[in-house]
Amino acid sequence: MNGMTALSWSGAAYAALIGYGLGSVPFGLLISLAAGLGDVRKIGSGNIGATNVLRTGKKWAAALTLLLDGGKGLVAVLLAGMFLGASAALVAGLCAVLGHIFPVWLKFKGGKGVATVIGVLLGLYWPVGLLFIATWIGMAYLLRISSLSALTAAALAPAYMMAFGDLTKAIFAFILTIILFLTHHANIYRLWHGQEPRIGQKKKDENTSSP
Repeated sequence: MNGMTALSWSGAAYAALIGYGLGSVPFGLLISLAAGLGDVRKIGSGNIGATNVLRTGKKWAAALTLLLDGGKGLVAVLLAGMFLGASAALVAGLCAVLGHIFPVWLKFKGGKGVATVIGVLLGLYWPVGLLFIATWIGMAYLLRISSLSALTAAALAPAYMMAFGDLTKAIFAFILTIILFLTHHANIYRLWHGQEPRIGQKKKDENTSSP
C-alpha cells in the first residue's frame, strides 16, 4: 500500500462509507446480547469495547469483541486500498475509527477506538500494528493499567511509522493518536490523580479504558 495518489471526491466518499459502515457495527453489544449477557452499555463504563465486555465475566466474549473490532478496521483499510487506492485506505481507516466511536445505530455513543486503531494500523503497515500490540502488552504486563498501556502504544505509533520512513502514514498515525487521547480524556484525568484502576481491580465507578 505504497505511493499515495490524488483521491477524487467520489472515491473519498466511497472510502468514507466503507470505513464508517464497517466501523459502526457494534460488535461488543451484539456479542453480549447474543450470548445472553445483557446490554453491555448498562454495566461498568457503559462502553461497547472489549474491556467493558470483559466485565461480564466472559473472557471469550471480550476476546471475540477485540478481534472483530480490530477486524473491521483492518477490512476497511484493505477493501478501500484494493479498490480505490492507498489514499482511500487512509480515509476508510479514519472513518472506521470514527464509526466505532460514533456509531449511528447507538445514537453516536460507541467505544474508545483502541482495537479498531490496531486493525487500521495492521492494514496500513502490519509491522507498526504489531509494534502497537507489543507495546500495549508490555505496558499492561508491567503496570497493569489498560488505559495507560493503550495511550503509550498510541503515542509511540507515529514514531514507529516514521522509523519505517513513511511520513504520510506517520502523520495519519498522529491523527489517530490525538483521537485516542481525546476518547481517553477521563482516563487521563484519573491517571494524573492516581485514581485509574489496574487490570482486574474492582471499583465503584468503572469508567475505564474500553477498546
